[in-house]
Amino acid sequence: MLENNTTRPATPREAWQRLREGNFRFINGQTQHPNQDGARRQSLVETQEPFAVIFGCSDSRLAAEIIFDVGLGDVFVVRTAGHVIDTASLGSLEYAIDLLNIPLIIILGHDNCGAVTSAIKAKESGRMPKGFIRDLVEHITPSVFAAESHGLFDVNSTVVEHVAQTTERLLERSRIISDAVDEGRTAVVGITYRLAEGKAQLVSGFGVS
Repeated sequence: MLENNTTRPATPREAWQRLREGNFRFINGQTQHPNQDGARRQSLVETQEPFAVIFGCSDSRLAAEIIFDVGLGDVFVVRTAGHVIDTASLGSLEYAIDLLNIPLIIILGHDNCGAVTSAIKAKESGRMPKGFIRDLVEHITPSVFAAESHGLFDVNSTVVEHVAQTTERLLERSRIISDAVDEGRTAVVGITYRLAEGKAQLVSGFGVS
């Protein structure tokens, strides 16, 4: 096990580099499981200083701390199916930026996403799912149309488009986050994750030069 790494990345670029390094270890079977022992747990009782917030899909195969090889207190995680933005997730993201001063927001999607697949099927069939699943589909459908406007019809290409669309919508909907990006205090980047390879790949972003 790696010794606890308590040096917090201070910039969006440093934060993304830390996550990239962890994902590289995960891909290659060299995970170090940092910041996961009793001493780290005790150090976090009174405070937290995560260096990234990860807004990802709720899919069970997309456990952020595992795929980026980080530990307790390293990342602030918000998850909804299809990383759909609602008022609760938006408030959580604004809390992370405004009160915890986190320098990086990751929008994390993945291939073979069930929520995106449901939106594609609903659009093709004209039949909407029942209950609040319909709400998820309604939020994702604009990304389906955007992907089709570029000649993209398969689920994985649509996932990439949906990640990019989510990064844009987040800045459009949150003045707190857009101001932080404009001031250089944080960045928002879109990442897609390949289930078979374990690879997290940058596909869009604002504020990372």
